[in-house]
Amino acid sequence: MREFSVPATAEVAPEENLTDMVWANAERFGNAVSFRRQVDGTWVDITARDFAAQVMAVAKGLLAAGLEFGDRVGLVCKTRYEWSLLDFAIWAAGGVVVPIYETSSADQVEWILSDSGARAVFVETSAHRALVDEVVGKLPELRHVWQIDGPAAAVDELTALGAEITDEQVHERRGKAGAGDTATLVYTSGTTGRPKGCTLTHRNLLAEVRGALSRFPEILTSGQSLLLFLPLAHILARSLALSCVYSRVTLGHSPDVKNLVEDLGQFRPTFVVAVPRVFEKVYNGAKQKAHAGGKGKIFDAAEATSVAYSEALDNGGPGLGLRLKHAVFDKLVFSKLRAALGGRAVSAVSGGAPLGDRLSHFFRGAGVPVYEGYGLTETSAAACVTYRGQEKVGTVGPPVPGTSVKIAEDGEILIKGDIVFVGYWNNETATKEALEDGWFHTGDIGELDSDGFLRITGRKKEIIVTAGGKNVAPAQLEDRIRAHPLISQCMVVGDKQPFIGALITIDPEFFPSWKESRGKPASAEVPDLIDDPDLLAEIQAVVDEANKTVSKAEAIRKFRVLPVDFTEAGGEMTPSLKLKRNVVATTYAADIDAIYAK
Repeated sequence: MREFSVPATAEVAPEENLTDMVWANAERFGNAVSFRRQVDGTWVDITARDFAAQVMAVAKGLLAAGLEFGDRVGLVCKTRYEWSLLDFAIWAAGGVVVPIYETSSADQVEWILSDSGARAVFVETSAHRALVDEVVGKLPELRHVWQIDGPAAAVDELTALGAEITDEQVHERRGKAGAGDTATLVYTSGTTGRPKGCTLTHRNLLAEVRGALSRFPEILTSGQSLLLFLPLAHILARSLALSCVYSRVTLGHSPDVKNLVEDLGQFRPTFVVAVPRVFEKVYNGAKQKAHAGGKGKIFDAAEATSVAYSEALDNGGPGLGLRLKHAVFDKLVFSKLRAALGGRAVSAVSGGAPLGDRLSHFFRGAGVPVYEGYGLTETSAAACVTYRGQEKVGTVGPPVPGTSVKIAEDGEILIKGDIVFVGYWNNETATKEALEDGWFHTGDIGELDSDGFLRITGRKKEIIVTAGGKNVAPAQLEDRIRAHPLISQCMVVGDKQPFIGALITIDPEFFPSWKESRGKPASAEVPDLIDDPDLLAEIQAVVDEANKTVSKAEAIRKFRVLPVDFTEAGGEMTPSLKLKRNVVATTYAADIDAIYAK
């Protein structure tokens, strides 16, 4: 059993809470630009002093509306400025924030509001309001529904409502919360069963913020900027947003990924944060554009050079010849890739799933190192992360300060520290299963090297045991296969079967250029070509490469191309883009059976 601990660089005092940073910034750095928000297509600066005043005004309205200390307040909204404003306003009023993905169904909204016992909820649009209206009769504790958009805008309504409340009343209320009090209930998106509410305290989130600052002092500092486009209902985006406010990084929000390229070009962030699928799409899009424009060979050569350059950085540094090639491709290819991120980004953070060695090397070699982190909602986001000078590709780095990581006898990753949640809301049984002597049982399988760097090798519940008794962790194969631009998703199967198989879906964005390059009819859709010899041959080559990383018994022997992609709307993906294996297995049972048909 291996264990590795990193001491805390800054303890969280018992009387601290998350709202302190808002007023500390306003008092000491009042003119600093805390946010830039889009107003009628123009980015408008909001200073630390302005933000504190707006938080105060909304908090007053919440007090006037009767919000009591500890009351839960739902928040159904895209990633936009109002999310950050309401987050802090609810805390200032002594409330507990309950984020809900804006893509949630009426059933999911009902469950989260009901289980949390929410007394109020903010919704973004009339469509979201209609969802709440569908279930409000089943929510006897719900007293208020405020809509962010529309004629009776929630911020304006609450500002007017709280006109008679004094600043002192708000400061008295917000001062009631200490580090050990609940700040938020974050419901896991749930690949199986009902979502569970993770109870995160002010201490949990402040410890996460300070751990991030100690790892990224050159990123999380005044003068830097971040454009958030991940959903703020996801703990990764939320913790980064808090880190930005704490460290006076200018924060922007992009609510619609369809406008992301334009928003990046206008906002020009100094770093970005995303899940691996976003980085895969940036890479695939650049590759597709180059091949469609007749510059495929140049891109492929640049890619090989970028990977070689990054690998050389870990092995004594690149030689003169490689440096010269890299300089040429930097002008031809890499500079354009950085321009797609706004032109100023010098680094990125990836979390939620492994990025894959090749993509990590590609982006680092192209001048945008992607620091990989590992954590869960239960650990307030990152428990481990790579950072400048500590970038072992293929690992998720050492523990963040104040955190211990241990590998159990069965390979499960256990985590302990101030970032670890206090339990599941209204679920004592699940809490006892997850927490033991302060150690959180993650359900993930991994390895710690002698330097304390963690490598994720699989998920305990996803381990496949073949009929021959071979244990197979599907993640390693899936990540490598999914990195190919033609492939969108991959799910390895084979539990209690004689060999390992896979279900594969095609990337709809790359598919048109692939058809053109192979002389396929432009009108042909994926279902028309799932048995096409060229398509199957290309995927077989990808599978063969992935199989080189595992033993023969773990290798994929047969695969099946599906006619449609896995999506959140289809029920196969969670809002944080994790695969719902049980749903896929049920929906595509006939395809799995076909893999093993004699």
